[in-house]
Amino acid sequence: MQLTVVKTFVSRFLILILSFGLVIFSTNMWGSEGKGTISIVIANAAIVSFFSSIFAGSSTSYFASKFKTEQILVYSYIWSVIMGILIPVIFSFADIQADYLMYLIGISVFSSLLSVNVNLFIGTRNIRLFNIYTVLQQLVHILFIGIFIYILNLKDVSVYFGAQICCLAFLFFTSFMQVIRKCKISEISLSKKVFKSMFEYGWKTQLSAFVQFLNYRLSFYFLEHFEGIASVGIFSIGITFSEAIWTITRSIAVVLYSDVINSKSREESILKTKSSLKLSFLLMLIFLLGIIIIPGSVYEMIFGRAFRGTKEIMLLLSPGILAIAISDMIGYYFSGIKELRILNVKSIVGLVITVAFSFLLIPKYGILGACIVTTLSYSVSALLLFLKFYRSTDFKIQDYLITKEDIRLAREKLMKK
Repeated sequence: MQLTVVKTFVSRFLILILSFGLVIFSTNMWGSEGKGTISIVIANAAIVSFFSSIFAGSSTSYFASKFKTEQILVYSYIWSVIMGILIPVIFSFADIQADYLMYLIGISVFSSLLSVNVNLFIGTRNIRLFNIYTVLQQLVHILFIGIFIYILNLKDVSVYFGAQICCLAFLFFTSFMQVIRKCKISEISLSKKVFKSMFEYGWKTQLSAFVQFLNYRLSFYFLEHFEGIASVGIFSIGITFSEAIWTITRSIAVVLYSDVINSKSREESILKTKSSLKLSFLLMLIFLLGIIIIPGSVYEMIFGRAFRGTKEIMLLLSPGILAIAISDMIGYYFSGIKELRILNVKSIVGLVITVAFSFLLIPKYGILGACIVTTLSYSVSALLLFLKFYRSTDFKIQDYLITKEDIRLAREKLMKK
């Protein structure tokens, strides 16, 4: 497991660098309004993905070792296309960035189709291919943006979305060729048992994920309503930083999830979860400290004058970033053992806090109010998940503390690899 975690960590670190590069480029290229437009459209695409992921998400991973791949792919691909078209069309009636409807459909369909293949890699413990494709999603997107802008001389913000569609389509077809090589056409069939099992597991996991996503993104829509699209662009920098940092700890969580769903022993899963918690906590402290000590003038120099408040945003978001990084690890554990109720409870509680306090704080304090709401929601939902894990396992607070022995063993393992 240690070597897999190291490789996944390296891949996620590359994603972190590429994400920062893309954020810096997009803010300088299209300004706060352009960044706001990108943030809203991508948030819409993420909402679509939660419907698509009923079959295309963790249910694909979970059942990869339990059902035939051919049966899983039939339902996952068909569902991805239907949801990728239907949900954006429904969105267009709400007039939320309706001008970008076709881009939203393209991103949604190919993102979901690619997600099927990537989640299949997780379920079959092919973490190497999972790492490769997660890095390529950032790298190829950047390459296509460069082609559109510097070769085709296109400058509009829609370049971002067009490049993303080309990237996702290209990666889907390449990953599809790798998946289909191990499939037999004669094994492709429709199974009521497979459909029912995937749907039941999928909607339960996605309900929690969708509600949690609303905790992450609902502030965007409140800000757009009360403060305008430019404020969304400024606030989104802090959220982008948060999610970029989370890619590091989620590299550990993905490996943990793959191990848990393939494990025969609950005790082994708990031990691996505790170990992952320790490592995530340490990494989060290091990265957050690095971001916090960066002077505010550096953020302004990188992103432009409109983003001069980024340092203050990061300071307010930091406690929530740490809380979610830790709770994600426990969430993957509960998902892996099919104990999904607590995931729904913590997400719903967080959403209630987000909605209630957004109406109170965002109209009064604007972007800073959105930061306070976000951190409060993150922290409370993470605390509920941690308490559940604490009470349902043989777990002591001492288990959470990094010891000299942990550091020594980690150093030895890394040196050996």
